[in-house]
Amino acid sequence: MAGTLVKVLVTGSAGFIGKNLVEHLRSGAYPEVTEVLEFTLETPDELLDQYCRECDFVFHLAGVNRPTNEAEFTTGNVDFTARLLDALRRGSRAPVLISSSTQAVLDNPYGLSKRAAEDALFEYSIDTGAPVFAYRLPGVFGKWSQPNYNSVVATFCHNIARDLPVTVNDPAASITLVYIDDLVREFTAVMGGQVGEMDDEGCYYIPVAHQTTVGEIADMLREFKRSRETLAVPRMDDPFTKKLYSTYLSYLPTDAFSYPLEMHADARGSFTEIIRTAERGQFSVNITKPGITKGNHWHNTKNEKFVVVSGTGVIRFRKVGEDAVLEYPVSGDRIEVVDIPPGYTHTITNVGGDDLIAFIWGNECFNPDDPDTYPLDV
Repeated sequence: MAGTLVKVLVTGSAGFIGKNLVEHLRSGAYPEVTEVLEFTLETPDELLDQYCRECDFVFHLAGVNRPTNEAEFTTGNVDFTARLLDALRRGSRAPVLISSSTQAVLDNPYGLSKRAAEDALFEYSIDTGAPVFAYRLPGVFGKWSQPNYNSVVATFCHNIARDLPVTVNDPAASITLVYIDDLVREFTAVMGGQVGEMDDEGCYYIPVAHQTTVGEIADMLREFKRSRETLAVPRMDDPFTKKLYSTYLSYLPTDAFSYPLEMHADARGSFTEIIRTAERGQFSVNITKPGITKGNHWHNTKNEKFVVVSGTGVIRFRKVGEDAVLEYPVSGDRIEVVDIPPGYTHTITNVGGDDLIAFIWGNECFNPDDPDTYPLDV
């Protein structure tokens, strides 16, 4: 279907997965998608037949997973699927991707209803010849998931961000999770003709999945919350940590996006740490008042990178034990990096009329018990 102009029908488009998918389809990433037809609980029932005549591809995401009574599993997961597929038989006979569950192999009301929906999908394919894709999903996490409904991750993120308690009955309980962006990427690839991985029962799965425990999730989220005080950022080279941190931030209260930093200020200006990492050093901002010189020290192993983003200044170096002084003019009008090597005493001087603002990266976090900083005039 790649390159062909298509109308896409998304059932359950108001739900967690549906909203992420719809917004991605409408983002401009898929110019071949001319229209996204949304069907939700609020959509007039008679529009289903019309949409099934018009659509070129169907993402069937509507379903029930937390009903008030077990009969709703049949109504929401089996009966509606049958109605959708009957409308497609009379209509466009479009390919269908359905979001099933890994519980489809279990003998419980929810699992049985998802298995019945899969079977109906396979019958539709036999009847019409249309390609079908049943994706058995584990837990899914990411932005826009509803706390106390969609997943434990959503509930934990929401509560921990608000200092509310979380219940962990078994910290060692294993959980398999798929990130919403990986899921959307997989689903849209199928729409474009790139079929994913299939299991022995003819169902598909998201190839990028993360195995963890409930206790580990809670511990990681608590550490994310503490990071505003410690200035630590998590390891972004770990895919699950990166995705969980992004998810956590999406649950911050809307009046808590910002947080204060400690400014070490005096008549010369200020110095403020922004980020600390265990393995990549720290990131800070340094403000120097006009006519002021800061520095006049050197390091054995510590090294830094200075980037002046506003104002005009000069960075001076002198190799310890030698007399020659090196000068590097710096200005916010020409953004560049100046490396501060070990073994050179150095200064930064504001030679302009406005504050000199520099971002500074250091290869290690400042440790007052072992500062590796030795006073010496340039």
